[in-house]
Order: sequence, then C-alpha cells, then structure tokens
Amino acid sequence: MLEPGQPAPDFTLPRDGGGDVTLSDLRPQNVVLYFYPKDDTPGCTKEAIAFTGLADAFAEANTVILGISKDTAAKHEKFIAKHDLGVTLVSDAEADICEQYGTWVEKNMYGKKYMGIERATFLIDGQGNIAQIWHKVKVPGHAEAVLEAARAL
Repeated sequence: MLEPGQPAPDFTLPRDGGGDVTLSDLRPQNVVLYFYPKDDTPGCTKEAIAFTGLADAFAEANTVILGISKDTAAKHEKFIAKHDLGVTLVSDAEADICEQYGTWVEKNMYGKKYMGIERATFLIDGQGNIAQIWHKVKVPGHAEAVLEAARAL
C-alpha cells in the first residue's frame, strides 16, 4: 500500500487526443492523479466536471490534473467532448497502474463480487513523491479539498 512521502510509481499511458503521458515528464509540476471507475457514469461525470471547473485554479497552483480509468483513449475523447471537460484522461486498459496504486480492488454490488477501480486520488508533488492520498472518495467537495492541498505544497 502506498503512503504519503513515497515515490509515486511512474507510468507511460495513452491519453485522450493521441500520444502518451509519462508521469515523470510532468515534473516539476504537481500532479493530481485521480482514479475513477468508468467514463460517462453519474459519479465519474460529476467528478470530472468538478475538476474541470477548478482547472484554472489548479494551474495557478502549478498542478496538472490526470484522470485514469480502464476506458480507452477513444472513449475518453467522447466523454470529454460530451461534457466539455478540461482535464487530461489516460487509459490503463490492463489495470496495471491501478494495481500499483492499490485502486484495483474487489467490489460488491447487489451481492455480486467483481474487480473494479476504487475512486481514489493521489496528490503528487513536483519531486514525484506522494503528498496526500484520498481513498474511497465521495465526489461532493472532493475537488475543492484536493485544490486546497495542492495550494499548500
């Protein structure tokens, strides 16, 4: 299990709009890495819209926002276009990065167990270390709390 103060596991993943994103290439900026279950579902849409609404404030705090799910980059592009999102979305189709960050977990819905992404956010500082972690995120007020933590870095 990752803890604040540890180096954030690096990755290179495909992103919306084509190309790849490599986490370490974003230094010395801070990074909000938020894991979410699925594009275009109610909670995930609200979370992406909340981060989009604060994108300028995050930029002022020298912080990049990356959303990550198993959805393809093409599906991310449709999600962004449909909701006019202003965040970068990356595709972890094999859930390798989700596993490294501990967000690929067993879930239970209506008595059925399955593997899925736990909604979680990692704030990574400009040196590539985990500054703060939020597990089992509840969407209302979350983007604002992450912004306050980014401003404090």
